[in-house]
Amino acid sequence: MNNKLPIDSLVNTWNSVTGEVAKRLPVDRLANSIVQWFSVSDSQVAEILEKARSELPTTEALLIGKPQTGKSSIVRALTGVSAEIVGQGFRPHTRNTQRYIYPSEDLPLLVFTDTVGLGDVDQDTEALIGELFADLAEKTGKARVFILTVKSNDFATDSLKAIAKQLREKHPEIPCLLAVTCLHEIYPPEIENHPDYPPDFPDIQRAYEELQKTFAGLFDRSVLIDFTLEEDAYTPVFYGLEAFRDTLADLLPTAEANAIHQLLDKETGDRLGNLYRDVARRYLVAYSIVAATLAAVPLPFATMPVLTALQVSMVGVLGKLYGQVLTPSQAGGIVSAIAGGFLAQVIGRELVKFIPGFGSVIAASWAAAYTWALGEGACVYFGDLMGGKKPDPEQIQSVMKEAFASARERFKRV
Repeated sequence: MNNKLPIDSLVNTWNSVTGEVAKRLPVDRLANSIVQWFSVSDSQVAEILEKARSELPTTEALLIGKPQTGKSSIVRALTGVSAEIVGQGFRPHTRNTQRYIYPSEDLPLLVFTDTVGLGDVDQDTEALIGELFADLAEKTGKARVFILTVKSNDFATDSLKAIAKQLREKHPEIPCLLAVTCLHEIYPPEIENHPDYPPDFPDIQRAYEELQKTFAGLFDRSVLIDFTLEEDAYTPVFYGLEAFRDTLADLLPTAEANAIHQLLDKETGDRLGNLYRDVARRYLVAYSIVAATLAAVPLPFATMPVLTALQVSMVGVLGKLYGQVLTPSQAGGIVSAIAGGFLAQVIGRELVKFIPGFGSVIAASWAAAYTWALGEGACVYFGDLMGGKKPDPEQIQSVMKEAFASARERFKRV
């Protein structure tokens, strides 16, 4: 399916409408600035995003564990996306590892590296360790953490322990979290659902203590978790998520820990049971955090073009969720179509006193709220396209205004 023509046609039509709105604003300079912001080229977007990546509080998590120990479930828990999207998102990294980057390669907050086939009889353990060492030898400047996953009823852990020992000896500076998983597999027979956390069952406590002894000296913190699928019918789906979040954050620098907490705040956590319906909004959380982070950085490039580049990336990701594959130019056109009139009105009302040069004084909370509102508008836009309807500018502007107001409250402490 070729999506270029209908999208470009709608963008051109909508640009003429929102352009007229901007022209009618009392601040001519503002309208001209908006046109300039949205004309960022593909090369400019790439350059801006490259600079922005260096400022993000990115956490690189190396998942060390056998298959079926809940590694992909940890990715789902921290990102909020569905199992299908996580499965499709992992890409080969080395011969024995694969990588998943969230929310996008352009602007990563979380980078997961998964060991593939660990524990298989034909697995070349030394080759795997060599690949991990080579990967870790690259100085990225990002926070790193090992997440060691072990099933609660698995005590055949010699190969896993050997790898953990070598990693610890070579990289003692990288903290390690021992995550004991799949707790429901050793629940008493009469227990059909998760109990209050933490679980107070003798078998689980014995297994936990034994695994802590087995890996003694190889981890910094440990936690009990049971992250399942919705069809498994356990409630909550991510049992022990808050304990996992807090324990992981304790091992990270302040900025990265704050990002983890913002990704998994209480409001978001309450919605995690509806993974398939709320995927888009989970991406909006991530991109809003990125926007706030970059808007708070007092650097020459921390102006509106940075937000525009960020939102081009976000709209491209949201488009994929709705079956629309977009080039950066197309995504930028949609940003212009959706946000032009809205942004002009909001800035004209709230930030006109900062002209000229107000781009450098945009508050982090404002940037986060604006990004969230744009994402909500993009979801309506793509949803209409998916349903075979022509997007309604007035409806989307209304959705964005409401989303902006609520997001300002949500992100006021960012």
